[in-house]
Amino acid sequence: MRPLVRQPALPEEMPGSRRNMLRAACALAGAACLPAWVTASAQGAAEPLDEHVAFRRVVAANRILANESVVDAFGHVSVRDPRDPSRYVMSHARSPALVEYADLMEFQQDGTPLDPRGRRAYGERMIHGAVYEARPDVNAVVHHHAYSVIPFAVSDIPLVPLTHTAAVIGSEIPVWDIAAHFGDTDTLVRTMEIGRDLAAVLADNTCLLMRGHGAVVVGATVQQAVLSAIYLEVNARILAQTLALTDTLKALSAVEVELARATQFSPLGAERAWEYYCRRAGVEPI
Repeated sequence: MRPLVRQPALPEEMPGSRRNMLRAACALAGAACLPAWVTASAQGAAEPLDEHVAFRRVVAANRILANESVVDAFGHVSVRDPRDPSRYVMSHARSPALVEYADLMEFQQDGTPLDPRGRRAYGERMIHGAVYEARPDVNAVVHHHAYSVIPFAVSDIPLVPLTHTAAVIGSEIPVWDIAAHFGDTDTLVRTMEIGRDLAAVLADNTCLLMRGHGAVVVGATVQQAVLSAIYLEVNARILAQTLALTDTLKALSAVEVELARATQFSPLGAERAWEYYCRRAGVEPI
């Protein structure tokens, strides 16, 4: 996978013949060599947001979570806009493994896109807006459907942290059931009313499970949210394997969770892990 490098805008004065020649030359070498500004022009895509490291990390986060099988065709990542905390930025409705910088869109907190240009937004973006509204300490949100967490969202077995690397998920992971207040639905969070109900159950925790659906993971940074989402999925698999062996569990204590979490999110742990997952996903560490 190519590094995430923002290409310069196509000069308006470039003749159509030169543009076509460049496309033809790249076609001979393989489509992967096409610069982003050529493919965007060819597809009629919107101009990308102004360059910002937080937005580049959202693109990297999508690729990482797809590479780690936390998300598949579905799922999404957002970041609170550092230029205006009442807004957030995420891709338009696209599978995470395919997200590019030019796919990013800016939204008001209620989910209204600021410059849609015909692009379709994720249907469950209200999860992100409601969490940002309720949690000033949160600057990044991940929503995923990792199947390993579902058993703990539909049973009375709590998803507790068992290993120090998973301490980032926190000691308590609540389960939210959309049916409790909204009856039978397609289980999607399509309105701010439903999103606010979810955010209230999330409270001040890092992770939340959604019955029959997936999970929401938050963080002070994109890197923290991504690492927590990865290790939520890892811990779910470890817990399922342990329960196949015994009914007796010895989870991390609350103090162990806090101490291990601090280590994982320190520069010693977080920077090393972020670089590792970026390289695994084929993107430059940002």
